[in-house]
Amino acid sequence: MDEEKQQPMWEPSRERIEQSNMTAFMHFLEEKRGLKFDQYNELYQWSINKPALFWESMWEYGDIIHSQKYANVLEGKDIRTAKWFEGAQLNFAENLLRFKNDKNAIVYWTEEQEREAITYNQLYKKVAAFSQALRESGVIKGDRVAAFITNRPEAIIGMLAAASIGAIWSSCSPDFGFEGVLDRFGQIHPKVLIAVNSYRYNGKIVNLNETLKKISDAIPEIEKIVVIQQVEEVKSESSTKVILWEEFMQNKDTQLTFEQLPFDHPLYIMYSSGTTGKPKCIVHGAGGTLLQHIKELKLHTDLKEEDTITYYTTCGWMMWNWLVSSLAIGATVFLYDGSPTYPNLGILFKAIEKEKINVFGTSPKFLSVCESRGLKPKEKFNLSSLKTILSTGSPLADKNFEYVYRDVKEDVQLSSISGGTDIISCFMLGNPNLPVYKGELQCRGLGINVKTYDEKGNEVVNEVGELVCTSPFPSRPIYFWNDQNGEKYLKAYFQLFTNVWRHGDFVKINERGGCIVYGRSDATLNSGGVRIGTAEIYGPVESLSEVQDSIVIGKKINSDTSMVLFVVLEPGLSLDDKLKSKIKHVLRTQRSPRHVPAEIYQVKEIPRTISGKKVELAVASVINGEEVTNKDALANPEVLKEFERLIVTS
Repeated sequence: MDEEKQQPMWEPSRERIEQSNMTAFMHFLEEKRGLKFDQYNELYQWSINKPALFWESMWEYGDIIHSQKYANVLEGKDIRTAKWFEGAQLNFAENLLRFKNDKNAIVYWTEEQEREAITYNQLYKKVAAFSQALRESGVIKGDRVAAFITNRPEAIIGMLAAASIGAIWSSCSPDFGFEGVLDRFGQIHPKVLIAVNSYRYNGKIVNLNETLKKISDAIPEIEKIVVIQQVEEVKSESSTKVILWEEFMQNKDTQLTFEQLPFDHPLYIMYSSGTTGKPKCIVHGAGGTLLQHIKELKLHTDLKEEDTITYYTTCGWMMWNWLVSSLAIGATVFLYDGSPTYPNLGILFKAIEKEKINVFGTSPKFLSVCESRGLKPKEKFNLSSLKTILSTGSPLADKNFEYVYRDVKEDVQLSSISGGTDIISCFMLGNPNLPVYKGELQCRGLGINVKTYDEKGNEVVNEVGELVCTSPFPSRPIYFWNDQNGEKYLKAYFQLFTNVWRHGDFVKINERGGCIVYGRSDATLNSGGVRIGTAEIYGPVESLSEVQDSIVIGKKINSDTSMVLFVVLEPGLSLDDKLKSKIKHVLRTQRSPRHVPAEIYQVKEIPRTISGKKVELAVASVINGEEVTNKDALANPEVLKEFERLIVTS
């Protein structure tokens, strides 16, 4: 269907538009700058034409706490080398701890539904105590503080304490395993490691004492391991470095000192997925992260101080960092520690009801599972508080949109968002003032000059092309760790187009500004000379009632490639010739004959990263007889064996 002729699945009411932060920002620009915008596309165009003025306006509207004002907003036009807010002195943690009141800053649930609430006043004191303990342990500006931890309050406390000093924070979740942790923390040599010694997932207890001992032995630069004792007793004999969280925090000062630092002082070290080799260590600056997150949370997500927000995530995914920045708005952050399907599939919807959550972040995979199991949340839970659902990790399929508006809630803004670890934010995301169209991301983010290019570097509109960014933006990585001459950085984003950020996604931007993601361009299929995004296959295939999940790759045959599709079917179903024909028919009619795979196989499960993304490259490597490097980056590496067996027997 032509995007222009589609009817919206949801439109904001006049009242919602009038009360949105996006509208308030437009009023701010009219009052302060004499600028009047009637439509979002006008505002967006101004924001990319006048980036310095836009980001300065965002600094003012976001009320960035600083001890010294910038001398210049933007210097230079090169994305890598442009300087932002030179001369400014600020502290990231100070901006997130600006609220000191008895409102809940954090609400935390475990799988057992144990509940903990921490007010803003309490959070400030806990961060102050941990900050002092870090200082007494010798942590100074530029040192690394790492965490091997589940999604719990101590992660936020540790991060804010490290940021208050000017130390660099890096975290990953315990499901990475020893090799995954070593591949990450082994590159950055943290001075202090915060860790859980066990965790509970899907009702099972996983002991981590041996893993912690191996990490301690393998990374001698770790001087102290602060252990949060979970359900298993800490085996302190495994290392002389171990100290319990409570002991580390004991009798510490509750007054915080915020080190005042430059705009681009390093804040976070994030990691690429690592599915094609050792992960790249991506360093993000404090000011760019803060400014971009406030823009996205306040304007695009319409988050308000009275709201409660959650995103189902781990501490190893950038959505955790993004979620935590909600503290700068004064909102309540809800954390869920465990499986999203335990003790039952409705647990997160129960949390929405009980905690009156307003913004719920999830993934297409979770929505697909809910639909396939017949869960109809609107019939079981009171979701009256819910105003926005966010989804990322992979493109949101048409059937996911249909499921949400049919079975979850009719009056809700469903925002598919897309960006990534590379920019610790979004290129394309939601907008409270715009309608929602099936299969589309609502808009491009303010101040981010996003376009699509063809193979020759020409801009295209209403055509599928490479997602690029052509102008400086403040949340670009400040550098890669251990990349002295910047070669890794250059190769990662600027190899294809000179001075233009190539993100690696295949996207179409339509005339109204909506965006459709067609999958990773590095996993793009080439069928008879036609480039096909993998999401073009997944949409029609996964719309079939028989299909739960799928993955498609290119199989090398001499100098050509053949398209191979793997499907996960509903329980009790088998892939027969009739279903194969049905799959081919839906691809031929909804897409084209070029989209029809040469081979189709049934598998039990699709390999995914720990953050839930399909891993086409790993499957392609298996199918083409190549080695799959760094399997620790996968949440379920064992499923690759089934693909190996299929190729042997086919």
